[in-house]
Amino acid sequence: MTSLEFPVTERTRTLLRLEQLYQRLVFFIAQNEPYQHHAALMALFEVLEAAGRTELKSELLQELERQKQALESWRESADIAQVTLERVLDEIELTSQRLLEYTSRFGQHLRENEWLMAIKQRSVIPGGTSPFDLPSYHLWLQRPAEVRRVDLLRWAAPLMPTAEAAAILLRLLRDSGKQFSYVARGGAFQQMSGGKVVQLIRISYADTLQVVPELSANKYALNIRFVEVGTGDARPRQAEQDIDFTLTFCKF
Repeated sequence: MTSLEFPVTERTRTLLRLEQLYQRLVFFIAQNEPYQHHAALMALFEVLEAAGRTELKSELLQELERQKQALESWRESADIAQVTLERVLDEIELTSQRLLEYTSRFGQHLRENEWLMAIKQRSVIPGGTSPFDLPSYHLWLQRPAEVRRVDLLRWAAPLMPTAEAAAILLRLLRDSGKQFSYVARGGAFQQMSGGKVVQLIRISYADTLQVVPELSANKYALNIRFVEVGTGDARPRQAEQDIDFTLTFCKF
């Protein structure tokens, strides 16, 4: 099955972007080649920009607390696995503490590092991190992979509580999903929302179909149009066949 997620709210959009950036950061840090560690450093700079909004930390803490209170109401329920519930509550508590422990501005340790900021400034210029532009950076890339990895992990460590908070919230959001099966007649589907608001919509369909969904959603209506994936210079166009798919609506 092919599955694609679409954020409906700005907060969910931010969480999904952070998830993707942190996954890329962790992946490239674990690699060994100089170009891979260059990619890790570029991902680190993207995280710095994406999560640097002043209000983000307080928003994450507020949402974690809200989810904690909602989950605690299930403590006496026989329908809930209490061991799993306690584990999630412990994760929320630990992550909240880690967020609170970092009192400086997000990524301040990076902003105070002139060497890293010089690389960041040059990285927005195509080819701007060439050896003749940043010889010291070139020398760093020639160091053993484990030495570079230690540096990267040290720079990334203070940023990771934000990744953990985003991961917890997205996991809880995805676990809340309710799935329904539909058919897009002639590649198009519309459903009235009836004023219901969700945070995330997942669309799943057979991976043999060479189509991608285009979605627009608000509290009044949901519209989906399946578009055939073009090859070469072919112009994308709406699929003409009926398409079976599932919709998963996720909301806290």
